[in-house]
Amino acid sequence: MDIVCDKCNTKIKIPDQKIQKIPKGQVFSIACPKCKNKLSVKNEPAASSSAKPAPAKPAKPAPASKPAPPQGQPPGGDDEDASSGNPFEFLEEGAKTVMICEPNAGNRAKIRSAMESMEYHIAEAETHRDALKQMRFHDFTVIVLNEMFGTRDPDMNHVLKHLEQLPMVTRREMFIALLTSRFRTMDRMMAFNKSVNMVINLKDIADIEKIIERGVKDNDGFYRVFKESFKKFK
Repeated sequence: MDIVCDKCNTKIKIPDQKIQKIPKGQVFSIACPKCKNKLSVKNEPAASSSAKPAPAKPAKPAPASKPAPPQGQPPGGDDEDASSGNPFEFLEEGAKTVMICEPNAGNRAKIRSAMESMEYHIAEAETHRDALKQMRFHDFTVIVLNEMFGTRDPDMNHVLKHLEQLPMVTRREMFIALLTSRFRTMDRMMAFNKSVNMVINLKDIADIEKIIERGVKDNDGFYRVFKESFKKFK
């Protein structure tokens, strides 16, 4: 199914397998990946196929539409909240995505501008809980994380602790840049110590586009043979 955002005219392709997960005849909401405008979409094909049997028998099986919450929202949430949990639900496979976890508005704007220049689809986490929620629904290509995000102790960062526990096969697909005022930019030993791909000192935030672009390129080159070999055995 293809829809067009009525605000920015961006064409959004929704895979059929995603539509099939929506309860029959139900309207759901998605966020435009470009302008974040909320769009309402109705499961038209399903509504026409079994609109009559549904009221008769599935009056109680309505709870069977609880497969919907796992893809977008914890129990009790509505469809709009579900789409906000995963802003990249309907992106094409292989699209570059980044989550920015930076409490300072000025620094966040510079990071956003840099990632837009590199053609990344951007999500910004407001709190560490928001960041963890978004990671439940999407495996980001890049995560830019300030070590003080959501904590007073940089060595007890909740988001970083979560990333350290990810399966290695998942973790290798992510590039994590840790923003800090304690360590120098490109400190490889400290990056290894913190289980991240790169350390960036906040005083170098103005050059973050060049720094991340170089880091991602080096990381892709390092894992290129491994990833190619891994795909052959999948």
